[in-house]
Amino acid sequence: QVDVAAMVRLFGYVDVTDTGFIVAVLSIAFNPLFWNVVARWEHKTRALSQVFGSPRAACYCLGAVILVLNCVRSHCFTEAMKSQPKLEGWDYHWTYYSGLAISAVGTLFVISSFLALGFTGTFLGDYFGILMEEKVTSFPFSILDNPMYWGSTAIYLGWSLMHASPAGLLLTAVVAISYTIAVLYEG
Repeated sequence: QVDVAAMVRLFGYVDVTDTGFIVAVLSIAFNPLFWNVVARWEHKTRALSQVFGSPRAACYCLGAVILVLNCVRSHCFTEAMKSQPKLEGWDYHWTYYSGLAISAVGTLFVISSFLALGFTGTFLGDYFGILMEEKVTSFPFSILDNPMYWGSTAIYLGWSLMHASPAGLLLTAVVAISYTIAVLYEG
């Protein structure tokens, strides 16, 4: 039996009807939906490759759009946290530094994933017919499946702890759920 009293108290600090919070949830959910739908559409039609003149150019353009959308998502996430109350019992140095450490580990996973996959490997090149010569099994893939997704989730978790933000923690759960669904869809 799970005691949810602490979670209920924690999320009592979150106004889920706040416009900024709703926009953050929508931007979090939209990103993986967008890139999966566009990538599958490209795989079936090759329409983007035709428009951009080559699969590589199309993949780079989609990657740029995904990067911009990720910046928008991060901005919405941050603004939603700032508009909601902090959990004063967490506004201490130890929480801040724990969040900083978690974000650093997440950043390590994201950057090392990108370096291992390259731009086209990171941004759905396989859907454009740009295939890697072999499956990447080096760090961080050697210790974690989908390290870019879980690294990104860790960055948001750390950011939430650094800001003592119950809203951030709830939004981090939305990130984790969105990536879990994306992994199921992509698999």
